[in-house]
Order: sequence, then structure tokens, then C-alpha cells
Amino acid sequence: MAQAAQAVRMTLTLCLPRDASTVPTVRHIVGSSLAELGVDADCRADIEGALSEASANVMRHSGPGDEFEVTCEMNETECVIRVVDTGHGFDFASPGLGTAEITAEQGRGIQLMRALVDRVRFLSKPEEGTIVHLEKVLEFTDRSR
Repeated sequence: MAQAAQAVRMTLTLCLPRDASTVPTVRHIVGSSLAELGVDADCRADIEGALSEASANVMRHSGPGDEFEVTCEMNETECVIRVVDTGHGFDFASPGLGTAEITAEQGRGIQLMRALVDRVRFLSKPEEGTIVHLEKVLEFTDRSR
């Protein structure tokens, strides 16, 4: 008789300096972890892209010397990522925030994150920082099931 599949749960927490070199590092660590769980390559690429954008925003918008934290929780159905910085924060309700022309050089990050994952939420307080919350339902390779 075959055994029932074990519930999979993995949590990673990374505390990182605000340095551009950390963006590919965090992307690689999370992507490799998802690959080890058997997550489909296209699904991994979507998560990695959204995470890269959220992390790159920390580099652009938080103050010098600030650190940031990435927490990634993965289970048999979804991946939930929180990117937390202690920067200046922003007013998410500001006009134009989250919408940019397709040809714009900047300002498309929020749209990109929304296109890549199933749910994006922001909690931002001026002078306290920002939390970017990303959620994606996981798709697995046939071999991983």
C-alpha cells in the first residue's frame, strides 16, 4: 500500500544589506528552494521575477544603509513571500502609483508583480518602511507528485 504524501512546508528568512548584489542572491536562494520542492520552471520564474522586482524596489526607495528582510513560506499549494524594508515608506494610494505606460522606463514594477503572482499587497507607513506581500499558487512538475 502506498504511503500518503507528506505535507511539505519550508520557511526561509533572509536578513540582507541594502546592496544591489543581494537581489540576484535572494532570487537564486528562493528559486533553488522551489526547484528542490519540484515546482514547475515557469511558476518558479514568475515568483523569482516578482521577488526580484520587490527587492529591487528596496534598493531604489529605502535609505542608505537600511537592511531588508525576505521571508518565503512554501507548502504543497502556495508560496508566500514578504519583503520588508525600514525605509521611507510610500503612499500606495498616490495617483499614478501602480499604473505606468507600457513603454515607460520606470514605474512598471507594481504592474509586473501583479502580472506574475496571484496576489500582491502593500503595507507602507511613511518613515517606518514597507512590506510587500506576494502570493502564488504553486504548479509542480509531473515528476514531483
